[in-house]
Amino acid sequence: MDTHHRQGDQARPEDPRSEARPVLEGPDIARVLTRIAHEIVERAKGADDVVLLGIPTRGVFLARRLAAKLEEITERAIPVGSLDITMYRDDLRLQPPRALARTEIPGDGIDGRLVVLVDDVLFSGRTIRAALDGLNDIGRPRAVQLAVLVDRGHRELPIRADYVGKNLPTSLRETVKVLLAEEDGRDTVLLGAKRATPGAHP
Repeated sequence: MDTHHRQGDQARPEDPRSEARPVLEGPDIARVLTRIAHEIVERAKGADDVVLLGIPTRGVFLARRLAAKLEEITERAIPVGSLDITMYRDDLRLQPPRALARTEIPGDGIDGRLVVLVDDVLFSGRTIRAALDGLNDIGRPRAVQLAVLVDRGHRELPIRADYVGKNLPTSLRETVKVLLAEEDGRDTVLLGAKRATPGAHP
């Protein structure tokens, strides 16, 4: 027995409010992606000219999953790719340099097609604004729609999603983290408290 263990050295219990809690699990994510796929088919009247472009990183995985579900519904392959927005971000000068992701546009391009942008979380809207700027440099789609797994609110720009897996009201003191099996080894969406920056004023 350690007789030198002092009361002040004892670990304090974690504040339960600071622990991230799951708001969507794997089966929930699969279910909402199936619903979104059906909504896309309904609104696009069959999805004949739909192209899915995921925003790296997790938006790309979600776009591929959506493409697979659309293929099950329509019985034909749906073009899917990725759109890197790094060089179009409006905070490029304020942040450390970022590694470029890949932009992959399906063979037939996007001209005259219905492009559905896919992302994991819709927050301020600035990521989607950057994506729209990136699309302008690639081609001229017939229309652009947006599908997101989670809409957490707090928009700073007049942008809204056409397809939403889950509307999740949050405070600015909370974080939403999406984990996907392709990148993280499991599927879940976690809601937690934002960690305070050391030395920052409350």
